[in-house]
Amino acid sequence: MLMSEQQNIIIPDQETLPIDKAVATLRKAIYTCTESIEGLSAGLYTFSQPIPGADPLRWLVRQNLFPRVFWMNREKNFTLAGIGSADRIELDAPGSNRDSFERLVSTLAAKGPSVRSARYLGGFRFNNREKQDETWDGFPSFCFVLPLVQLTVEDNAFQLTCHLRIENKESVSEKRSQLLDALDLLDTGENSAEEQLPEMTGVTCIPDRELWTDCCRQALALFESGTMDKIMLARRTLLEFSSGFSPLLYLLHYPYPKNPTYRFYFEPEKNRAFISFTPERLYRRDGQVILTEALAGTCMKESLNGSDLRASEMLLNSEKDIREHGFVKDTIYRELQPISSSIEMEEKLRVLQLNRLAHLYTRCTATLKPEYCSDSMVLSLLHPTPAVGGVPREEAMQHIMNLEPFCRGWYAAPAGWISRDSAEFCVGIRSALVNAGNTNLYSGAGLVKGSNPDLEWEEVEQKIGDIMAITSHSA
Repeated sequence: MLMSEQQNIIIPDQETLPIDKAVATLRKAIYTCTESIEGLSAGLYTFSQPIPGADPLRWLVRQNLFPRVFWMNREKNFTLAGIGSADRIELDAPGSNRDSFERLVSTLAAKGPSVRSARYLGGFRFNNREKQDETWDGFPSFCFVLPLVQLTVEDNAFQLTCHLRIENKESVSEKRSQLLDALDLLDTGENSAEEQLPEMTGVTCIPDRELWTDCCRQALALFESGTMDKIMLARRTLLEFSSGFSPLLYLLHYPYPKNPTYRFYFEPEKNRAFISFTPERLYRRDGQVILTEALAGTCMKESLNGSDLRASEMLLNSEKDIREHGFVKDTIYRELQPISSSIEMEEKLRVLQLNRLAHLYTRCTATLKPEYCSDSMVLSLLHPTPAVGGVPREEAMQHIMNLEPFCRGWYAAPAGWISRDSAEFCVGIRSALVNAGNTNLYSGAGLVKGSNPDLEWEEVEQKIGDIMAITSHSA
């Protein structure tokens, strides 16, 4: 048995073990570690066992402990599926986004060195000053959980990991029992038969097309008056079904597995979950170095017979899309400049190709000054990007609340994972909020001077197309 003293990381057996034997080995290691309660110090104890190749998503589907969480990065070289909560950091109170970001980071820092490499997974509200409604019950100002048990794949290395968070000596027996009970309840069997989504019985757009057009015209009037340069308006599409179902079916039946999108899933209680299939990275931080990007400007490929080449040509020659993209790119550079010792922003525009859409994007790498190397600082500067908010930022946030006839909740907000040494957040767009027998789809379109409300409506239709394809394929 190997153990890192500083971070309390225990590897019971360096050999790769089948998952059922891995569970037994982990149980034994937990008993051994907690045998002498008096010798234990408060902190996080991580037990990690190498296992053979396994599908984290299908493993997650078989488990029945909540919350259930799932993350896959855009490059698909890191996947995490987790169940239960060994530790949780959350806040449910109105206030500024900055307050939420600072609360998360300061609480994590106070947990000490034993959590240095532990990844807490969760998300924020888009605008914590926005009045919330019952649609988003269970999704507070922010919530991040450290799974009790998780299956991870990182650079083709598979691990089954348990977390034991000890606050004091009196909590050892209770926390140990909680963890061992979770291991006892693990389903380590083979894949079960795949379920299908039930029949869809209704679709309602909020706003409807008439109100959407009116909202867009109000936004365009702001551009003409010179008070705004860009704003992203969103739509909620309510899907009703004949019966309830597991939200994980959306992940299982996602029809474009090779799409370069993040997969984010947060299910705080059974059959109630927020899901995002987003192409947009907010940032990745490793120490003082962050990788971020501007992603704005969209081409619908349906009329181009799915041609990547023609989509690229259209985007790279579109004055409107290049101008929209420029607002995002310039804002990111301007916001990062005061806190960075160096910034490398690509000059050449790239095109990110998805199955149905293509987007302009530009990568940016920055080295943070030591005094500004904090995720709360980076989150406060980058969220919301002009791609999901607007320019100017604060005015856009207010206009969004005035114009949109629904609450954004976690939609278009930072979602991902955070640790002491690193973090990665996507922007939670192309998303769904599932509640038993209904699903709310969220997507939006960026408006600038010259935008056409009818074309923006069609863009939103295309952006929810992947999830709508799941409902039709499962019918």
